[in-house]
Amino acid sequence: MNQDYIIPSNWSIIEEGFDPSRVKSSESLFSIGNGAMGQRANFEEHYSGKTFQGSYIAGVYYPDKTRVGWWKNGYPEYFAKVLNAPNWIGINIYVDGESLDLNTCKKVEDFRRELNMKEGWLSRRFVATLQNDIQLQVEAKRFLSLDLDELGVIEYAVKPLNSTAEVVFEPYLDSGIHNEDTNWDDQFWNTTKVAHENQQAFIEAHTMKTHFHTCTFMQSKVFLNGEELLISPETQANETSILFQYKSKVEKGATYTIHKFAGYTVDRNHDKSQLIQAAKTVLSKAKEKGFAMLLELQKQAWANIWDMADITIDGDVKAQQGIRFNIFQLNQTYLGKDARLNIGPKGFTGEKYGGSTYWDTEAYCIPFYMATKDQKVARNLLEYRYHHLAKAIENAEKLGFKNGAALYPMVTMNGEECHNEWEITFEEIHRNGAIAFAIYNYTRFTSDYSYIPEKGLEVLIGIARFWHQRATYSTHKNQYVILGVTGPNEYENNVNNNFYTNYIAKWCINYAVENIEKVKQEFNSDYTRILNKTRLSEAEIKDWKEVADGMYFPYTEEHQVYLQQDGFLDKELIAVSHLDKKQRPINQHWSWDRILRSPYIKQADTLQGFYFFEDHFTTEELERHFDFYEPFTVHESSLSPCVHSIQAAKLDRMEQAYTFYLRTSRLDLDDYNKEVHEGLHITSMAGTWMSIVEGFGGMRVKNDRLVFEPRIPKQWDGYSFKINFRNQVLKVKVSQEGTQFELEGNSELKIMVNGKVVAISPHNLIKV
Repeated sequence: MNQDYIIPSNWSIIEEGFDPSRVKSSESLFSIGNGAMGQRANFEEHYSGKTFQGSYIAGVYYPDKTRVGWWKNGYPEYFAKVLNAPNWIGINIYVDGESLDLNTCKKVEDFRRELNMKEGWLSRRFVATLQNDIQLQVEAKRFLSLDLDELGVIEYAVKPLNSTAEVVFEPYLDSGIHNEDTNWDDQFWNTTKVAHENQQAFIEAHTMKTHFHTCTFMQSKVFLNGEELLISPETQANETSILFQYKSKVEKGATYTIHKFAGYTVDRNHDKSQLIQAAKTVLSKAKEKGFAMLLELQKQAWANIWDMADITIDGDVKAQQGIRFNIFQLNQTYLGKDARLNIGPKGFTGEKYGGSTYWDTEAYCIPFYMATKDQKVARNLLEYRYHHLAKAIENAEKLGFKNGAALYPMVTMNGEECHNEWEITFEEIHRNGAIAFAIYNYTRFTSDYSYIPEKGLEVLIGIARFWHQRATYSTHKNQYVILGVTGPNEYENNVNNNFYTNYIAKWCINYAVENIEKVKQEFNSDYTRILNKTRLSEAEIKDWKEVADGMYFPYTEEHQVYLQQDGFLDKELIAVSHLDKKQRPINQHWSWDRILRSPYIKQADTLQGFYFFEDHFTTEELERHFDFYEPFTVHESSLSPCVHSIQAAKLDRMEQAYTFYLRTSRLDLDDYNKEVHEGLHITSMAGTWMSIVEGFGGMRVKNDRLVFEPRIPKQWDGYSFKINFRNQVLKVKVSQEGTQFELEGNSELKIMVNGKVVAISPHNLIKV
């Protein structure tokens, strides 16, 4: 059974009723972020029950030394840990000396939590009966400011319902924190200063090894029935924490409120000697604006994001809630403001997976950011990889590759490989192809070719060199093979001739050669510079082409499909539909040995190739491969349902496409894979956007033109989305009756709809 406690709502994630068994899952689902920092939805007040405390700062990490039983040459030295940062949200609450703790209260009633996605805030309200029988109504609201992205804001209000009481607020900062996910239980933070002045508190701390310097800061105001109280708080501090204590007698029915302004300044953005001063500047701005104005600015900032990024769905609240949740979390994680950052697979919602960058960014996220923001955001993501090219070459050298061959890491923070499972680190090399494909995808969509001569061609050359060296000539087959790999299906390790890997290797080489020739013809000075830098020769290019032209692809005439890998037909081919549901997900019930011998596919693998290179195959070929592989696919990767939804829609199997769409859009909300307590699946959320835009909307770029083949599930009355295509915004609205297009731009745009050319002039509604 999937979880089913999130109340359907168009614009909010809502939980009603307090259930301690749901706390960790809800901490993930109700997470908030602003691109620069984020946090799980931990309670502000003390909670003694099971909880996963987590606050995170973008780009701050710790290189946790790899822990393995048998060290292998080329093994990554560390696994990059997304660090649980010093805690600033905490507010201890005491009522007549009794601590407010939902785990020990006699009764918790009327509990309601809401994540308002339209306006970008998290709220919680409840009535609690404490052990001393005082009944308390609590209302809390918090958000991470998009305008001042070093600032978080909390409003926390307490109302005694059955008695006058002394209420104490203790807002605090605490750097004595630890990670849930650690190899050696190392101390990750070193606290160097705990200070306070003028009711402002500061903790300076830096990470061990990586030496990221941070200042965690806070300042508070307290109010009684809306009137500010000028209380001088008592202060308590030790080596790693500091709190202010605000006491007040609160009459029965009166409301005692605290506004807490807090957050982080980091030496990635300021001189490390000026972090406290930078924090004071943030607090000054926060105090000047106040809670109400900051909240209003938050609403405006989110309104601007939604104006471009929103997808509307009419007639299906769960589907609507799902897509908005995905779009909201993507924007909480990455806004494109800082080219040094990337899109972590858990964002700011948990610590699993480590690192900030997977191939997910190139394969799934770039299309979303390319179409819903300025194209510079997508270009920043490409440049992120260009800046890591030297490290990619170094990564390849560690594995024995030469001559500038580049192997981009499976997981990274700074360009170094930091994934600590050998079958992934050494074998899941298809990630290299996604880096090259993203360059192709970007230039195809934006028509901005300048990236390739300026930077991208060097990346393509390094990748082509890797594939040339990684292939082996088989005298038996008289073709080139690629041995010992893990494809996108991580339920097969150390296999030979994974179709997707071989196919993308061939494509990468051909794409690199094609662009070398184009740059030579059209950007001669760049061509000369790159040739001198890479020492590329015609003889080397000829050797590459021999590998590409002679690449082997396993194929079965019996089924008329490309095989996922050489030995796939040796498996016991029992469809997923025959599996005992109690054994699902198999990764939580089966031994790894049993999984590796099974035919079960974690995510699109051969079909990933058909997704990337759809134009290389006929619809009939896609149908054959879909019908062969999907029945063996368990969809236990968050990246799986979206690709299958897009392809089912392409095949006009709308019921199946809709089912896959619901699964990808509500993967975390309904906890399909039984792991949401560990954090959300951020990067796959971009796949949800693709399921609608590329799947149901049928959007492609072909022959330098936008193409649509709109379809609509029978469960929906209509849906709409916007695309920023080459600095013109196209609004697409699909209903059961037909499709409407409207252009916000300056010049006519010609698109293809269901095979026919349609010319759209600015601000003129076209119905098809």
